[in-house]
Amino acid sequence: QAFGDAAINKEISELRVRCVTLGCGWSGIMKDFEEHQSLCEYALIPCHTGCGHVVMRRKLADHLANGCLKNVSVCQQCRCGLASAECQPHEQERRVLCSSEFTAPSSLSTSSTSKDGCRFSEVGCSFRGSSEKMKEHEKSAVGAHMLLLLQHMRQLRGTLCSAARAAHGFAPQPELSLSKESLLQQLVREKVISELENKLHVFENIVAVLNKEVESSNLEILAFRRQSELDQNIIRGLELKIAELHRCLTQKDAGLSSLHKSLLFSEQASYDGIFLWKITDVGRKLQDSVTGRTVGLYSPAFYTAKYGYKVCLRVYLNGDGTGRGTHMSLFFVVMKGDYDALLPWPFRHKVTFMLLDQNNREHVIDAFRPDLTSASFQRPVNDMNVASGCPMFLPLAKLQSPKHAYVKEDTLFLKCIIE
Repeated sequence: QAFGDAAINKEISELRVRCVTLGCGWSGIMKDFEEHQSLCEYALIPCHTGCGHVVMRRKLADHLANGCLKNVSVCQQCRCGLASAECQPHEQERRVLCSSEFTAPSSLSTSSTSKDGCRFSEVGCSFRGSSEKMKEHEKSAVGAHMLLLLQHMRQLRGTLCSAARAAHGFAPQPELSLSKESLLQQLVREKVISELENKLHVFENIVAVLNKEVESSNLEILAFRRQSELDQNIIRGLELKIAELHRCLTQKDAGLSSLHKSLLFSEQASYDGIFLWKITDVGRKLQDSVTGRTVGLYSPAFYTAKYGYKVCLRVYLNGDGTGRGTHMSLFFVVMKGDYDALLPWPFRHKVTFMLLDQNNREHVIDAFRPDLTSASFQRPVNDMNVASGCPMFLPLAKLQSPKHAYVKEDTLFLKCIIE
């Protein structure tokens, strides 16, 4: 375990690694690397006999068979211990001795010369065959030969330990706790850890850079938020100004509307008690009066004198009251004026109505004097009093008669004279 943190150890165990041993092409995950190290055929391992040689694991068997000076084999015939270099001369010598003591038949001698024994016969392999088959056997039986060697080595170590105890009378020296193989594994492990530490350092640098960028971004965001707040305050201030300007414009519009009405009134108003009212679109307005869409029409206000009574006319083109549907009705209305407090009440002046014949032949004239007891002629409390006048001012048949020119070009003229 490289670290005390289980999560980090898990991440490390899942990292992809490859064997750094020269010639080995293995690659896999970190948790399988230690098992591979104990099996890697290209790993350098010390010879277990103590001869001092370090060889590849895959060539250990060949070293033990041909080059190891301390590899002791037991002759199967004479049971004597021999070094690997002495095995082949001893075998030839033994064969010579055996051939001198025993005379084999010619056929058997021929057969023995044609077949060779396996090089691992000394550790228990009993295969015999021609040189071609022997090569095939050695290639295919590597595992079996290694097992035979392992078993033979265990037996040999036991024999040597027993002999040493008998010869010197003390226990064998313990093996070194840390073999060269474990040292190589430790070096590989340290190299992997070093690479991981380098990667971790790189990642830490990247994280540090990212943290600086995040801090910079946070500062920019904070600046944007402050600017946004300032912009919002400016926008709210502008909205208040716009609302104030809108109120001002509304007041101005109301003032302009009032001025426009005053201008129209001043243009149409009369201050001498004589008022001429021009009514256009008579046909349409008469139809609206018949259908009830428009009941009556009010004239612009006018005055009996400069500072006199304020009055107006009201006409029902289709009639009102007793004249509804048969006559045109014309009424006089007293309005609330600016100088009512200085005027005598009730209203006493004679009122004369005229419908002008536009051919100047036969004007329609009607007049009346106010009823001093009627509320219509008292000082107005509201904007205007109840209208009073002539409900049967002119028959509709006469109004529309072609003999008269009361309506000409869809226009008529009404005149009011106050004496």
